Amino acid sequence: MPSLIDLMLEGRQVQHHSPWPRSVVLAPVWNFAASELAHGRWSLLGLWGETLGVHMAIMDEQTAEIAVISLDCPDRSYPSISKHHPPALRLERAIQDLLGLSAEGTPDPRPWLDHNRWGTHFPLGDHIDALSQTSPYRFLPAEGDGLHQIAVGPVHAGTIEPGHFRFTASGETVVRLEERLGYAHKGIEGLMIGASVERAAQLAGRVSGDSTVAYAFAFSRAAEAALQLVVPDRATWLRALLAELERLANHLGDIGAICNDASFALMHAHCSVLRESVLRASNAAFGHRLMRDIIVPGGVTHDLNDDGTEIIQAALDNIRLRFPALVELYDITASLQDRTVDTGVLKPSLARQYAAGGYIGRASGRSFDARRTLAYPPYDSLHFEVPVLNEGDVNARVWIRIREVEQSLTLIDQILDRLPEGPMGTHAAHRPEPREGMAIVEGFRGDVLVWLRLQDGRVERCHLRDPSWFQWPLLEAAIEGNIVADFPLCNKSFNCSYSGQDL
Repeated sequence: MPSLIDLMLEGRQVQHHSPWPRSVVLAPVWNFAASELAHGRWSLLGLWGETLGVHMAIMDEQTAEIAVISLDCPDRSYPSISKHHPPALRLERAIQDLLGLSAEGTPDPRPWLDHNRWGTHFPLGDHIDALSQTSPYRFLPAEGDGLHQIAVGPVHAGTIEPGHFRFTASGETVVRLEERLGYAHKGIEGLMIGASVERAAQLAGRVSGDSTVAYAFAFSRAAEAALQLVVPDRATWLRALLAELERLANHLGDIGAICNDASFALMHAHCSVLRESVLRASNAAFGHRLMRDIIVPGGVTHDLNDDGTEIIQAALDNIRLRFPALVELYDITASLQDRTVDTGVLKPSLARQYAAGGYIGRASGRSFDARRTLAYPPYDSLHFEVPVLNEGDVNARVWIRIREVEQSLTLIDQILDRLPEGPMGTHAAHRPEPREGMAIVEGFRGDVLVWLRLQDGRVERCHLRDPSWFQWPLLEAAIEGNIVADFPLCNKSFNCSYSGQDL
């Protein structure tokens, strides 16, 4: 059986693509890769397009080898990957909407991001002007006696991103859930074309607000790979500190919010206080509650002084003091366990098929964590565990978050103890020739992928893939057989990003 590296040798190697290889292949090789994905030997990391071509990032999970294969599309079509491997489906639909490249043999040709409200078709391709109009979206049919539909969203109660959920139910039992997203489409990838590296880094940090550090981190590492930049040690360690603070704040918020959706507001209140303490410490130490625009290509823009270190340590001490009692409260509250245990079960086989990252994948037996599997600095020299459970229910996703809170506390301690002295950054030198880079960084939801091409300090093309692309479809599977009233609980336990998926 050919390896991933053997597959790369079948095509034309692309120069100046780092750190993993990219090869332009022919249709038979493209189809062979689809077959390997379908049989579970490889995992799909990303699928995106350009004006006359498509790219696919794939990984061999046994060896952690990663590669990008590309296929030219002179006739504006390419063999469908989703025909063989369902996780590619929404990515193919997005390529059609944004570039007008059609996937031959796709099982679902419906639009995904385009709601006929843009005033144009194929904004990253031919850019064909079109009248904005509202047309019905064809939801998939469900047949059976006594079935009824419940439409929820896209506008929801409270401050929440927009998304439409179409339930088909038999009584209170969900038979099918179909999601309709794209309402938060911002055109980020279009805005990046022609932007300076500095401006593009800012845009990357605004793809999904709760993951601004993860996106800036991934974009910067991709740009540094393309430009062959060496980041100073102090900046490398500060980046990890920022990433763990972001992870800590989000996990604390999620644990409380999940309990709140199970009508246990006490946990929500206490976890919200702890989350707020992390945000305030981040603001005091780095000048922004979400630490936005701190990570940039070449380094970081804000150093950590002694006062900032003391504030962060005080916040950590407070969490260590109060969090164990909250964990015990969660564990011994029978009414809460009754709502979370065996609810919204995601089968390990589906988590593997969709290469689900973060707490969703690790709660269903998939142990992938980019910090460990790909071991980028400084995580390659830090000690931490990757918690994994197999139950795949809401309760398991809560416990993965609890264990990751504990691991982040340990990691932050190590970072602060070992933070080296030195400069915070290097200048992002411009290169006249086209250069490409890719990076995968572990955000709090899972792995964030960024691929880009730079020339003369400008972005020619950039693709940003949120982990939610592969997690949203799994929510549809996890809710089947549950009651409608448990959807908010399941949804929050997944906590997929609307904005990150909608680009």
